[in-house]
Amino acid sequence: MTDPTDLTRRTILTLGSAGAVGGALALVGCTADAPGSTGSATPSPPPSLVEETPTAPTAAPDAPALGDDIAAVADVPVGGSIDATINGEPALISQPTAGRIVAFSAVCTHQQCVVAAAGDEFHCPCHGSMFDAATGDVIQGPALEPLTPIGVAVSGDRIVAAS
Repeated sequence: MTDPTDLTRRTILTLGSAGAVGGALALVGCTADAPGSTGSATPSPPPSLVEETPTAPTAAPDAPALGDDIAAVADVPVGGSIDATINGEPALISQPTAGRIVAFSAVCTHQQCVVAAAGDEFHCPCHGSMFDAATGDVIQGPALEPLTPIGVAVSGDRIVAAS
């Protein structure tokens, strides 16, 4: 077994960094002279533990809360679409006109197959339903209902989920 006086300061800091209290205790252990040392310094008092709660930047009162990053605006061609994942679910993103970004659930309203992006349309590979990429409306059945819209926002050059 290792003699406690053989531990280096780095080892104690590494071991003590598991938590705020553990880190504070490790620092306290480093401030006192090791037993058997010839140093004449008196032990300093232990540091006080100050708990701080991190604060999030405050948004403007009317600003929507923004969620997970989805894609770059540049990834979605004007007049086209891409497959994506939003909040862990399959989704479709399109940019019908420059700067207008819309998103829809990629779950077909016919029999819940995953629909794929296909330019200005979305295609269901299971039964041939087609949807308009700008509106999510059915272009060709057997699906009768449009795709479910998903709220997204543009933050800088990124598309993010709207919360």
